Amino acid sequence: MLKKLSTRIGAASAALILGAGLVQAEVVKIGVLAPLTGATASDGEEFLRGAQWAVEEANAKGGVAGYTFEVEVADVKDHSAANVSSAVERLLGTDGVEVILTGYASLSMFEVDLMAEANMPYMAAGPSPAFAAIVSQDPDYYNCCWSYTADFKGYETDVLPMVQSLEAAGKVDLSGKKIAMISSDNPYSKTISEGMKASFAAGGWEVVVDEMVPFGEVSDWKVILAKVAETQPDLVVNTDYIPGNSALFLKQFLEAPTNSLVFLQYAPSVPEFVDLTGAQSTGVLYNLIGGPIDTDKWPRGQELMQAYRDKFDMESGAYGVGLYEMANMYFKALEEVGDPTDHDAIGKAIGASTAETVAGVVEFTPETHVAKAGNDYMPVTFWQLRDGARIMVGPEKYAAGEFQTPPWMSAK
Repeated sequence: MLKKLSTRIGAASAALILGAGLVQAEVVKIGVLAPLTGATASDGEEFLRGAQWAVEEANAKGGVAGYTFEVEVADVKDHSAANVSSAVERLLGTDGVEVILTGYASLSMFEVDLMAEANMPYMAAGPSPAFAAIVSQDPDYYNCCWSYTADFKGYETDVLPMVQSLEAAGKVDLSGKKIAMISSDNPYSKTISEGMKASFAAGGWEVVVDEMVPFGEVSDWKVILAKVAETQPDLVVNTDYIPGNSALFLKQFLEAPTNSLVFLQYAPSVPEFVDLTGAQSTGVLYNLIGGPIDTDKWPRGQELMQAYRDKFDMESGAYGVGLYEMANMYFKALEEVGDPTDHDAIGKAIGASTAETVAGVVEFTPETHVAKAGNDYMPVTFWQLRDGARIMVGPEKYAAGEFQTPPWMSAK
């Protein structure tokens, strides 16, 4: 009989043992923090599929550096501090967990401190401003932790030039320069909405609706939409990222639409949003930092997105393919280091790596450990929904089609 070696005996103790003429590799557990219950469970399911996919492939090839892998998942539920802390502590206390991955756990990224205290390699694709604020205090201390998502600044600054280009092309009439800004009371949504308001104000726009809803499920948007109807803005922005909330907002907006371009933050990228809205969402604009570049101008993105469809018979949002890429970045670091328990070396190897991923080229900024932003690294991509399909309309370097005037709007 083969004996399963403990994952803590170290590479020097031989990762392979012989028995009955067979060889078995030592097992490393990859921890995944994921919301498996609650409003963002559809994202959590993607986290898990992506990580499991990468593990299956690695194991099918015989493992990496003499090790095979298992996924250990912990539920962060509603992303509250208590639930995230509990999930983190469970993974840190699980024997054999040598790295932890997530799309996002908390929205403030406080768990980065817990990872640093435990010297646990950690890769996340959550709010990069909060991540950068923590790591920049002492980058060497946070050698463990790296953000797959690039700087969020583009979320705040790039919408204005995008919509201006649409007006210049005669696609929409934004001559009134009035914006309705709706947000949710959480760090992700608030940071983006505040930055966008500053960007549009600097561009001469007037914020005619400025509303924030409590974080969590929203059952009715009609009071806010009455203000939208009263003010007749040229652009309506909602940065509530929960797919169910965003889908309800769009449906209620379309009951009596204003002649407004509609921009929704993140939610339209999640397959659940399209399932909920179908063809109703045709015309909606959104953007992504760290989202898959699914066009023939970026073969890695197109090939991996198709591979995901083939394997799971469904579309991937940002995180199914994203967690797959993050797991493979860890495998590359392990291959270089050889010992999964050498967390310092693993952290440094991840930070020093450059990877051509589904979302662009990932290379980390030493001062913040955040992936670099820009069209040559990780771009801000703009998308429009049409009959349930996502069409990338910007930037030009990666675009697969042109923006079309939404059916409820008049062209310029």
